[in-house]
Amino acid sequence: MPDIDRRTALTATGLAGLGLALPADALAQTANSLDARKPGLPLKSGHLHMGTGAGPQGRIGITNLYLTRDDRPWLPVMGEFHFTRFPSEYWEEELLKMKAAGVGIVASYVLWNHVELAPGTLDWTGDRDIGRFVRLCQKHGLLFFLRPGPWGHAEARFGGIPDWIAGSTRTRSNDPAYMAQVERFWRGLHDQLGGLMWKDGGPIIGMQVENEYNLGGPGQGREHIAALKALALRIGFDVPLYTVTGWDQTVYPKGEVVPVHGGYPDEPWSAKTVKLPPKENYLFRFDSRVSGDLGAQTRGGRRGDADSDMEDTPFLGAEYGGGVPVMYRRRPLLQPADVAAAVTTQVGSGVNLLGYYMFHGGANPMANGRMLEETQRSGGYNDCPAIAYDFQAPIGQYGEVNPVSAALRPLHYFLAAYGETLAPMTVHAPAVLPADKDDLKTLRWAVRAKGDTGFLFVNNHVRQYGTAAHPGTQFNVTLAGGAVRLPSRPVTIAPGDNFFWPIGMDLDGVRLDWATAQPVTRIADSDGPIHVMAACLPGPVELAFPAGTKVDAPARSEGGRVIVQVPPSATRPVRVTGADGRSVRLLLIERDAAKRIWVGEIGGERRVVLSAADVLFGPNGLELRQRGEARFAWQILPGKAAMMTAKATGLAPLPFSQTREAGTAPPIEIGGPAKAAMQPLPEAHKAAAAFSFTIPKDVLAEGGDAFLEIDWRGDIGRLFDGPDMLDDAYWDGRVWRIGLKRFAARLGRPWTLTVMPLRADAPIYLDDAARAKLPPGEQVATLEVLRIVPEYRLEVKA
Repeated sequence: MPDIDRRTALTATGLAGLGLALPADALAQTANSLDARKPGLPLKSGHLHMGTGAGPQGRIGITNLYLTRDDRPWLPVMGEFHFTRFPSEYWEEELLKMKAAGVGIVASYVLWNHVELAPGTLDWTGDRDIGRFVRLCQKHGLLFFLRPGPWGHAEARFGGIPDWIAGSTRTRSNDPAYMAQVERFWRGLHDQLGGLMWKDGGPIIGMQVENEYNLGGPGQGREHIAALKALALRIGFDVPLYTVTGWDQTVYPKGEVVPVHGGYPDEPWSAKTVKLPPKENYLFRFDSRVSGDLGAQTRGGRRGDADSDMEDTPFLGAEYGGGVPVMYRRRPLLQPADVAAAVTTQVGSGVNLLGYYMFHGGANPMANGRMLEETQRSGGYNDCPAIAYDFQAPIGQYGEVNPVSAALRPLHYFLAAYGETLAPMTVHAPAVLPADKDDLKTLRWAVRAKGDTGFLFVNNHVRQYGTAAHPGTQFNVTLAGGAVRLPSRPVTIAPGDNFFWPIGMDLDGVRLDWATAQPVTRIADSDGPIHVMAACLPGPVELAFPAGTKVDAPARSEGGRVIVQVPPSATRPVRVTGADGRSVRLLLIERDAAKRIWVGEIGGERRVVLSAADVLFGPNGLELRQRGEARFAWQILPGKAAMMTAKATGLAPLPFSQTREAGTAPPIEIGGPAKAAMQPLPEAHKAAAAFSFTIPKDVLAEGGDAFLEIDWRGDIGRLFDGPDMLDDAYWDGRVWRIGLKRFAARLGRPWTLTVMPLRADAPIYLDDAARAKLPPGEQVATLEVLRIVPEYRLEVKA
């Protein structure tokens, strides 16, 4: 828990009241000043009752400040991917995509009603084969975090609990009938995971107990979480870490489990149909880890336990939104910066496990013809698509790598390379803080520091809201070793900027006093180490070194330092030699190039690749993939760029015919637990327009994919092959994209798209950009264009 001296931390409102007493330059200096000398909490370990941390692969542990691996600070990236929501024949390539994006731990719910399709029978075959999924993680060096509920939410029917158990027991309590069913489920799960616990040499390092649990009453509350953990241990789930979600008034037995946290850029579960106020995720945190509404299905009647547990537990994340779902009554569309700014701000606030929900989208399975999605009519708080679970995630429902992945990867690679340094650092607040989350004028920044080294985090992006520009900005930071003002000349922090800079960074024995670039990763070749950094602002990058440092670039001496202005270049490393003769190279890439960066291993060596294509790393080279673009360009740093064009098939419009005109959509019903818009009953879809088309069998290249793109307007779209529904979507303004390789056996026969009309008076939230696409009129149900977009692949030997 960061110790903040509130006598020196003012809000912007409080500072304004002093404005007449301070000259303008003193006011600006105070506003951008920060004292990082105050020590953090003392480190302690052994006080948390976790499982066996030692195994053949080393030791995983936990302190009150951070996780450890082989007794060293460890700050991993964890991404959620639900194995039961994706075809098992493609699991391996999807895990490789996650690894290439910098994810080191794969987390997954085990949704009970996804594996118990009939009462009393657990089915672990096919897409439900968790043992195979975890072994694939192990094969590719990925760790695994188990989230077996028994109640998981996950926008699933009854939170994943089978109907017959939900209807015959007192769920989420110590009711003996319920606990007996949980034991049966968990024992069946454990049977699938033999030899895969960390202590046995497997990748399973943790287990989350329950989810969003804030219930009280007989057999509930902390005693239920304790009973679930005791059951897990009795069955044999002996893992290094046991967690619970820590938001929405969660209660748990302290010391037995560790809270994990989260936050989302929007709230699709909200009943409001207007733009929401600024989210607190874009503010740095100094005295609480608990975000606001994260969509829990229940509400506690008291304060949760997580905030009062901050001195004894590290700041761990499990559900920082890699996206958000599109729900019936609220359909927010995220931009990559909405996600990247929020998570970078939370890392700057002290997060020491960056866990995403979701990192990989998917599709809901069916249970013997029954739908398994959350709906208000089944008692849930939300209406969700029956099949689609894309989540606007970095990797989508059909395995497509989305632009948000590019916005996040540089942070992930940084944590892999430098997380050991960052994890022990204490969070410090500036002298002037924003008045609240609605304050869009005061600059938002913080420093994580230890001794005379640290990282300065800045966020000037808030989803859907304009922030002020900050010209003439310098930062005055006092570390244990002295004060530093950076950069040497004022810069402008523009609206939308979000980054972090190193201060006093150790570059293999060479000290970097500061840089106006964000560290990304460290690689090495026969000539020694190379630290890769990405420019954060337009123009040259400023580097500052102690006096006596030699830099092979034009430099000046100022204030006892060597100051260098270096134009970013992916081909020209800058060599820096310290006063003691130790030498290192810096490779500074442009900030737009950072969106094309990939880091992975080729032939056992860590390599950096720049490419707009999706990149998968293999033992002998790369596989590049692109949708709709046959010309590939890539660069393996610090080498030269290369280009090649694959055989192109071109984009193909797909003919279609309208087979049924839309009827009049009925008024949208208001009701359910949220007392908000409810999706239409199935019989209402008789008012849907219908369109027929046939996709040729030959659209799929050997081993590759192609995507059907549907440009449409309406309320609900559903895609059928005969009576079988293949996918569905709520219209949100995006083109609906559907991967075809999983439907290969269905190609060549007519498919039907139905479009439920969207009423002009629908009490549904749409972003402004989406609403602008709607034509005038009482309702709309149109299909504008169908396209087939090929996926091109290229193998590169390296």
